[in-house]
Amino acid sequence: MANYPLPKFHFKVDWGGQSISFSEVSGLDVETEVIEYRHGASSEYSKLKMPGLQKFSNITLKRGVFRGDNEYFEWYNTVKLNTIERRDVMVSLLNEEHEPVMVWKIKNAWPTKIQSTDLKSDGNEVAIESVELVHEGLSIQNE
Repeated sequence: MANYPLPKFHFKVDWGGQSISFSEVSGLDVETEVIEYRHGASSEYSKLKMPGLQKFSNITLKRGVFRGDNEYFEWYNTVKLNTIERRDVMVSLLNEEHEPVMVWKIKNAWPTKIQSTDLKSDGNEVAIESVELVHEGLSIQNE
C-alpha cells in the first residue's frame, strides 16, 4: 500500500459538546517568540536566542448559512464585559473510516468577530458566514 499525504477536506469541529459542520477552518497556528539576550561580559559578539512566550493566531471558521441556525450569534451574544462563555474546541482531520488522524485542541475559545455573508444581486454562490475565535492555547496531536 502506498503512503500518501492526508487530504484536508474531511474534517469535523466539536465545540460545546456538539459537532458543527464547517466548510473551512484556518488559523491553526502556534509560534514561539524569540528572546535575544547578550550579557556585557560575553566573549561572543552575537546575542543568545532563547524561546519566549507562545503566540496563537485567531481561528476562523466558515460555513454555509442555514435558515433558523443561530449558533454563531447565540455564542457571540454571551460576550459581555468579563462574562464570556469560553469553550474548548476540537478540530479533527479524519481518515476514510471517519476516525481522527490529526487533532487540534483549542483551549478557552470565545468569538471575537462574526462576519455575515456578502450580498450580490448577480451572484451565484452559496451564502457563507464566518466566526473568528480567540483562545488561550493550541495543542496538536498527530496520531
